[in-house]
Amino acid sequence: MTTKTNNTTANDMTAKPILVLGSTGKTGSRVAAQLRQRGHEVRGASRKGPVAFDWTDENTWERTLEGVGAAYLVDSQLPDAAESMRSFGKLAVAFGVERLVLLSARDWVVPEGQEKLPCERAVRESGAQWTILKPSWFFQNFSEDPFITGQVQGGELVMSTGGGVEPFIDADDIAEVAVAALTEEGHGGQAYELSGPRLLSLASVVDEIARATGRVITYRPLPAGEFAAHAVAQGVPEEFAGLLNLLYGWIAEGRFATLADGVQRVLGREPRDFEAYVRTAAATGVWGGGGGVERP
Repeated sequence: MTTKTNNTTANDMTAKPILVLGSTGKTGSRVAAQLRQRGHEVRGASRKGPVAFDWTDENTWERTLEGVGAAYLVDSQLPDAAESMRSFGKLAVAFGVERLVLLSARDWVVPEGQEKLPCERAVRESGAQWTILKPSWFFQNFSEDPFITGQVQGGELVMSTGGGVEPFIDADDIAEVAVAALTEEGHGGQAYELSGPRLLSLASVVDEIARATGRVITYRPLPAGEFAAHAVAQGVPEEFAGLLNLLYGWIAEGRFATLADGVQRVLGREPRDFEAYVRTAAATGVWGGGGGVERP
């Protein structure tokens, strides 16, 4: 393996291709699109993307990094995600990548003594200039996640989130922050918590979608055990239903029911509101099918 030297200026670095892992995902696709709109050369990489990349196959790593100046990282979500991220980060620095931007999350709750988000530590210790993005739940989960979208289309959203609230955020805002961190100065060594402008319960989410679509859509909260059985009956793998219960349970408990100012700090404006997202998404017809009842 041939390594590169880190002697470029910031302008030289952003003139190089920018690697976007997960380039077909909710945030990666948006990061790639916004970078291209600004005239940057993008190397989109994923298992199904223009450049093949697989966290479980290290043979795919080197060719994604050749000549790259900065990289947007989305971890594998596998048990060894942190180990893979550490190896990949070291390899990226060896190839001359100077800037790494990691999509993480607001701090997870883990048992006493365990590290919360080890992928973050792996990036921090990579030797590159790093930025970490810690967003709340995405607006786009309601229009792009098949399990959730299908429920909305069917007229009833079933979750174990109770009456909890979450500061949902637009994935376009996350992408815009990522693009700034990848291409502008002043974001090295920063961990940005990102949220939307207000706290929303799932009942409020459903109500706003119902108003925008003119349909009757309801929210039905279930206890964790009943939700798991419901999800499995809908074809969700049992292990994933358990993960959903964990995440939904944090919303029910209000674990992260606070607003963050990362969007304002980076972009100098307020984050986009859920109402604007719903209006745009509803116009596409994404929620128009299924068994919902039209409003009179």
